[in-house]
Amino acid sequence: MATVVLLRHARSSANGAGVLAGRSEGVFLDEVGRGQAAGLVDRLGGLPVRSVVVSPLTRCQQTVAAVAERWGLAPVVEPSVSEVDYGSWTGKAIRDLVEEPLWKVVQRHPSGAVFPDGEGLAAVQARAVAAVRAHDARVEAEFGEGAVWLLCSHGDVIKAILADALGQHLDSFQRIVVDPASVSVVRYTATRPFVLRVNDCGGDLAGVVPAPPEAGQAADDATPGGSTGAAAEHGA
Repeated sequence: MATVVLLRHARSSANGAGVLAGRSEGVFLDEVGRGQAAGLVDRLGGLPVRSVVVSPLTRCQQTVAAVAERWGLAPVVEPSVSEVDYGSWTGKAIRDLVEEPLWKVVQRHPSGAVFPDGEGLAAVQARAVAAVRAHDARVEAEFGEGAVWLLCSHGDVIKAILADALGQHLDSFQRIVVDPASVSVVRYTATRPFVLRVNDCGGDLAGVVPAPPEAGQAADDATPGGSTGAAAEHGA
């Protein structure tokens, strides 16, 4: 199928203040975040991205605006990759939330965590993974196998998507780090996903563009002994 570049939004005013923003209105990129977003034009602009999908929240839309313009693409807003609905935790300082009994559940048993007046992390993973797979199928149908697309979303949402792609239980997703403006990359195939990058904050991304498979090798075959870096050899 296709390859998705998972981009966490750049640093927001809430990130800098240590506040759990959730779906609060009025959360924008701070000065650091605006610089990170500007840097994406050079970092990602050379990739052959065919579609941009974005969370409805402003900080995500600000993050992708310039690079989407570089590609000449209008972002597709997808509610199912929006931030977690943290319910009554929304807008609270992280230093205060660590005292809540639920905090330990979120850390150690996230699949059982349901935020008061909000949603559960298991439901977040279900909606996000379903949306990613639906858009991936759409991109492949429209642009062909090997097409590359970008999804801009939020930390916990991307971690949940990556846990699924890695075949990990959601209870392991806190082991995954996804920083602001970081890139993670997943290539989906008919039988399994391949995780190409996790929390990449500045490396060369040329290798994420799929190269033609070797003779006799299916697109969803893993290479014994590990990848040979064929994408770079093909000038991708």
